[in-house]
Amino acid sequence: MLYFPYDAQLTSRNPRAPALTAEVREDALEGATVAWRSELDGRRVLDLLVRMSWDEGPCAFVLARRVEPPGPSPFFLPPLKDWSLLVSIVVAAVVLALGPVVRRIRMLTEDVRASARSGYEQPVSVRGHDEIADLARAFQEARAEIQARMAQQEAREQGLRDFLANTTHDVMTPLTVLQGNLSAMQQRLSRGEPVNAAEVSSAMSEAHYMASLVHNLTAATRLEAGAPHVQRAPVDLNDVIARVLGRHQPIARQQRISLESGVPATPVRVLGDVTLIEQAISNVVGNGVRYGREEGHVAVVLESTREGRFVLRVIDDGPGISEEERARILERGVRGNVARTRAPEGQGLGLHIAHHVAQVHGWALTLNPSEYGGLEVCFSGEMLAPDKDSAPRAPHA
Repeated sequence: MLYFPYDAQLTSRNPRAPALTAEVREDALEGATVAWRSELDGRRVLDLLVRMSWDEGPCAFVLARRVEPPGPSPFFLPPLKDWSLLVSIVVAAVVLALGPVVRRIRMLTEDVRASARSGYEQPVSVRGHDEIADLARAFQEARAEIQARMAQQEAREQGLRDFLANTTHDVMTPLTVLQGNLSAMQQRLSRGEPVNAAEVSSAMSEAHYMASLVHNLTAATRLEAGAPHVQRAPVDLNDVIARVLGRHQPIARQQRISLESGVPATPVRVLGDVTLIEQAISNVVGNGVRYGREEGHVAVVLESTREGRFVLRVIDDGPGISEEERARILERGVRGNVARTRAPEGQGLGLHIAHHVAQVHGWALTLNPSEYGGLEVCFSGEMLAPDKDSAPRAPHA
């Protein structure tokens, strides 16, 4: 005896299940038990389609098939009124065969629902070594994957919350100083007195610092969002350096720091996210200016190699960073908010973002003592092939 399950729409997941005629389907859907005889490979076949006691699931109907052995027919199709015993036997056999399977499926269903209600903390029980056990293991693996993704998302959100809280706190200090300087200048002007140059310089420095914090917040948010949010397009590093130096020149002049650059005549192009790259370079240059000594120097040097790589160095003659601190800063990553300070020994969030930007672009970032006593920050990575249509430019000085 062979058994083939069908769902409530008389569709079977078993590819070997016999096709049902329209007449059989109509009678079965109306609730009748349908029996018919046919031939298969020269042998007589008796089919009996029975509706089960449940209405849903892959076994709402069961087809019992018996194929006659070769020789005289050992059975005959009884009249409809005499089928009750045969139907009862078939139903009993199917229920006995499917009962344990249905119970295990229901237990698995309840386990999965309970796990979902617990936020996937409760595990799914795996019993046996058959297909149902494989399904339970698949649910268990999916649960572990969901938990890992939820933990990762929570860590990202917590990191952004911490960063936002710390950034808000950091903005308040320069904002208070800026408000004080502006108030003092307003009072001097109201008395007809000249504005103090030191107060103007301090106000510009605080405004510049707040702008850096806001830019870093944007960069950190994009980096935490993941690689799909990092745009990839050709980027001209010569142009990026020119924009970064133009941004920091006013503060450098106020602090009497010489800000210079040296780039190749042929533009150096890389594939990456221009906003993140510019922010990373701006952070490093800004650190050199912010923590540099009066009458000091900050230089940006860009070089290309014959192996198709670029080297971008930002060199200063400021106080520098100890070897222990250099290693620790690069290990912390974007979430290392403890190091966010304006003290010369801390260097702040800027290097964290620069390090993360280098990582997502496949570049290397190294920190070394400069030959002038300060710090040398070096970006290096692959560059695009030179554009044949681009003409050489005069090097910046």
